[in-house]
Amino acid sequence: MGIGDKDASFQFPCTIHVLCLASPQDPTIQASVSMYKKIIDIYGHGGEVCIPESTLSLDSTQKMFCQFFEEHCSPFHGVLECGHLECNIHIFPKPQVYSKSHDFEDVELEVCHNIKIVGFLDTSDVASPPFISRHLVFPLPPQTANTDAGASDEAIGDTGKIPSFTVLLHGSLKVENMVAICQVGSEWYGMLYSWADPHKKKSNLMLSIFEPGVKSLPWLGKFTHLAPHQIFTASPYGEDDNKTPFPVKITEKRSYSLNHVGWIKPAGLQADIQKVLRHARKLPEKMPHFYKELNRVRKAALSYGFTELLDALSAMLDRECRLLPGSAHPDAALQLSHAANALRTEMARDITQTITPMSTKYSSIINEAR
Repeated sequence: MGIGDKDASFQFPCTIHVLCLASPQDPTIQASVSMYKKIIDIYGHGGEVCIPESTLSLDSTQKMFCQFFEEHCSPFHGVLECGHLECNIHIFPKPQVYSKSHDFEDVELEVCHNIKIVGFLDTSDVASPPFISRHLVFPLPPQTANTDAGASDEAIGDTGKIPSFTVLLHGSLKVENMVAICQVGSEWYGMLYSWADPHKKKSNLMLSIFEPGVKSLPWLGKFTHLAPHQIFTASPYGEDDNKTPFPVKITEKRSYSLNHVGWIKPAGLQADIQKVLRHARKLPEKMPHFYKELNRVRKAALSYGFTELLDALSAMLDRECRLLPGSAHPDAALQLSHAANALRTEMARDITQTITPMSTKYSSIINEAR
């Protein structure tokens, strides 16, 4: 794979930094620097090349790394507020400046150092929202006078015994299975929640930052319109908490039919997959319906960036092909194998393309009848 190869870039956004352990006077370093800069330009998400300021030595190398860490790896210090409660926090990794070009303006925003919690929601209501970045949130220990090297281990360890609002918040969100909606800027929101690695028991307080705007999660409506359920005459969650007010219903009625795919909750995705499989088990009679639903689910997955679903759907169709009874029509196995293989091709990743039935004698008869 050459440097100029278009396929050399990663399939996900990343920033590349190169720290050279060489003297600036080295005759080969200039050629290397130009190559590194070209690689950074190919990936297109920024980065830099760092070189020691003077001759290569322990001091110049330490200075280069310290400057790099201070600029790119330093935590974000702020204050988390919830009513009268507040806590100094640091966020890692540091939130980047949001920069995006719109039709009539260029938007550039920075996360505010005062993050305010504006309310709480059930995790099921928020579901799996899209976010632009995710960060760990830690309590910032108070500055003590005993920061010199002679401070005792007992004095340093006492900072872990000081009450912290983030610890209280983390435990509450974990037990109640809720998230905290917070404001990170002007008309810019995110959510705090407890997150644990599937393979580890330890959980952490996380901050996910949404796209800027008061309607970044459409099924919740505008964030500015959310309010405590106690102010309503009848609880929107029902007397026994057996219902939810989300997704918010659209008041205006559309004058046209909108056949969209919504996978806000797992049930919607399962229903669409089961519909494809039901048609697959009735091939070749349901062949037009099978390919119509298959392409509908495929295009929705591509729109959401859920490309892993194509591989999973391909494996499901292979399984259905293996489980076909001996009395099944020969075209059923042919069409299932054809559809499964088509989902693995590069063409399936192109939303403008459509997977068509395999040309067989039976499919030709159906097309003539239609």
